[in-house]
Amino acid sequence: MEYQQQKQQWKRSQRTKPSSSSSSHINNLDDGCLMHIFNFLPPIPDRFNTALVCHRWNYLACHPRLWLRVDRSVKELSEPGVFPNIETAVSASRPGDTILIAAGGTHRVANIQIRKPLCLIGAGEVPDDTTLVCSRGSDSALEFLSTCKLANLTVRAELGCCLLHRKGRLTIDGCILQCESNPLDYLSCPIVSTASSSVVLPSQTKSNNGDGVFVSQTRIEGGAKAVLTSGDLALQRVRVIYARTSLLFWFDVEQMCDQIDYDKPL
Repeated sequence: MEYQQQKQQWKRSQRTKPSSSSSSHINNLDDGCLMHIFNFLPPIPDRFNTALVCHRWNYLACHPRLWLRVDRSVKELSEPGVFPNIETAVSASRPGDTILIAAGGTHRVANIQIRKPLCLIGAGEVPDDTTLVCSRGSDSALEFLSTCKLANLTVRAELGCCLLHRKGRLTIDGCILQCESNPLDYLSCPIVSTASSSVVLPSQTKSNNGDGVFVSQTRIEGGAKAVLTSGDLALQRVRVIYARTSLLFWFDVEQMCDQIDYDKPL
């Protein structure tokens, strides 16, 4: 009888005793280490998915040190890392920050200059959920003077261009660019690039140096041309997928590596 009781006590102690594998579990890391790890994850979907694991991971994955948020519905704007509009978020950001733009409704933007490396991401499930609208009378919705990325956003311009690229490497992934139909369509263009740089060697081009616009899985609607360049960049590697309701584009705008016609419209 005593032997059976001792055996049961031993089994219970083995169940409660921490194993060597659990002692190295990721949750044993402190908050600073976890946030440093999360910082290497792509914001969408990986870092966003980490916020669904538990309350602690939600707090760390949504910490303003990892990304800033634009949310017009938040009443208490004293919350760190939350801003009422995109312009104030861009002004408060640091190079390399990610700005998560809340879904629902429209965000008014006009001639917002971005002079530091940033990533702007829509928080909705699809690009239509997060819409940036540039009203008539503005040259562009967003003007880029540094290496930046846009993802999961709809950018709509009533007149002018959606995105104005001055310099840097602009990546547009999974977005919708819309120029509204009007009698002045020749003044409307989803993407305008004025970048002009010195000759870049092929080895430098492969190492991601130099200016350019890189578009993938993006829907483009309206405007006389999808891309208008006034610098020395050229349209290259165009791919289109024809769907029932829209066209999805993949293309690059960068310095020529091969013989390409500069005046070729898209």
